[in-house]
Amino acid sequence: QVQLVESGGGLVQPGGSLRLSCAASGLTFSSYAMGWFRQAPGKEREFVATIRSAAITYYADSVKGRFTISRDNAKNTVFLQINRLKPEDTAVYYCAAARGDSFYTTPARYDYWGQGTQVTVSS
Repeated sequence: QVQLVESGGGLVQPGGSLRLSCAASGLTFSSYAMGWFRQAPGKEREFVATIRSAAITYYADSVKGRFTISRDNAKNTVFLQINRLKPEDTAVYYCAAARGDSFYTTPARYDYWGQGTQVTVSS
């Protein structure tokens, strides 16, 4: 069965950095676009970034310039480097996989989801 397992979240001070990882199994990784979403308490799940199989990327305007999505098709892993963290970045971050090769920004387009990893930005 398909599994997406996120790691790398934690508590970090404003201005700090984190690197989230998502290890995928049970699917042909290179056939999927991968995405990161986040959900803060009381808010809807929000698109963050997506990456196509050939590593072409697309970001939400709110994170452009601070977040970098990347993937390693040989290791079935997608990453999210988060720099200059702000308190408003606090959320559960989810990795997701969408069958196909395009930019997918809505949760409904994704076929598989991880369990999420908590990122808390606080001094």
